[in-house]
Amino acid sequence: MLFLAFARKTTTAWQIPLSYSSSLSSTIRWATALSDKSLTPSRRTITILSSIPAPETDISAQGQVLPTNFKSTFLQTLSTRGYIHQCTDFKALDEACAAGEPIAAYLGFDATAPSLHVGSLLQIMILRHLQRSGHKPLVLMGGGTTKVGDPSGKDEARKLMTYEVIQRNIDSISAVFRQFLKFGEGPTEALLVNNDDWLSSIRYLDFLRDYGQHFTINRMLNFDSVKVRLERESPLSFLEFNYMILQAYDFLELSRRFNARLQLGGSDQWGNIINGVELARKVDGKHLFGLTAPLMTTSDGKKMGKTASGAVWLKKELLSEYEYWQFWRNTNDADVTRFLKLFTEMPLDKIEELARLEGARINEAKVILADEATKLLHGEECLSEIHATVANLFSGGGSDSTEALPRVVVGKAELGDAGMQVAELFVRLEMSKSKAEARRLIKGGGARLNGEAIKDETFVVTAASFIKPEIMLSAGKKKHGIVELSN
Repeated sequence: MLFLAFARKTTTAWQIPLSYSSSLSSTIRWATALSDKSLTPSRRTITILSSIPAPETDISAQGQVLPTNFKSTFLQTLSTRGYIHQCTDFKALDEACAAGEPIAAYLGFDATAPSLHVGSLLQIMILRHLQRSGHKPLVLMGGGTTKVGDPSGKDEARKLMTYEVIQRNIDSISAVFRQFLKFGEGPTEALLVNNDDWLSSIRYLDFLRDYGQHFTINRMLNFDSVKVRLERESPLSFLEFNYMILQAYDFLELSRRFNARLQLGGSDQWGNIINGVELARKVDGKHLFGLTAPLMTTSDGKKMGKTASGAVWLKKELLSEYEYWQFWRNTNDADVTRFLKLFTEMPLDKIEELARLEGARINEAKVILADEATKLLHGEECLSEIHATVANLFSGGGSDSTEALPRVVVGKAELGDAGMQVAELFVRLEMSKSKAEARRLIKGGGARLNGEAIKDETFVVTAASFIKPEIMLSAGKKKHGIVELSN
């Protein structure tokens, strides 16, 4: 279907929202009405707009329209805390969430690594708010789609993994969600599902006949994940090109199997989510919803989830509780209030009080942010050790605790008489990516052993270096690790 809209450049033009049909594909977003009757026909331009599924109160990157008052606790919470970017139909979704019956909503996570990183935490928090508001979270593990690879935001194809590695990653990632959600069979208890259960059994020709007819190449080529690759002349395989169809089919299957009515995701998934909404409407006649959150960046424009030293993982086997706490403690001043709203469950009035802190006192808010975020992921029990370590390292306290710091164990036999280069130990502690990088750190004056600067790039740690059973290595002022000597 083609949509017509009048448009011209003039201060006498105004926009009028038109009534929306129940079908997304037949929705007209806006029409521009002209009041200046003196315009000649040649000055009036009829613009033919392509058929874009535009939901009621649609939010686009060009002009966002976000309702300020919702009936439902879920959407009101997301709105006031800053989680919402786009929605396919705010009014209908709000009514569904406020109707008194739990609705099932899902988020998909591909198993590309043994852990999610902090960039995924925003989505996990949305699932947590969903459950706390009386609805049912569905955590969709992409056991099937990981075999294909999501091209979104990628300049090249993801490396294909074996099925065994994918399954190990799923098993590892699943534990993260249990820290934030309550799982079970109850009406509001979370379920963990795997799209490999239906994608791996697809009969190719039947799938093309039943669902391929609802996707046009014209539209698929306009998706950012495809356009970016083509514009940069980077290869885009047919395998990756199919990803958007499989994700759309996921929504259809989840609506059939678990009565899922809402798909959640980052703003980069908007097109894929719309595909699923449209597919369910065309095939099953269902009115489903999509809701996206903004992609997280820090105030200085950096993508959330990684630091100079690597990813901020959500598993303590990959990133210690202390390092995770320190990540939040090092938040930029301009991000503290926003992160308190997004990554903690502190009441908004308390957050507003902390937002009024100025100067050095803003560090108090950073400590609270670090405590609350760490408590959600790792539990409150780890905070006492972290605080003791911080007091020992930075405040000159009497505690000797280093339990919260990352550590490696080195045997006396491994050291031998020759010892081990300190650059190797920096690598083992993952405080440097390579020995060369560790040597550059030493040369630049940023490496210390038990608080004393290491001046020799070839410095060797021997058994005599251990006055106590352990030594502390430091990279700069904020990264520390322990080397423990064993017999």
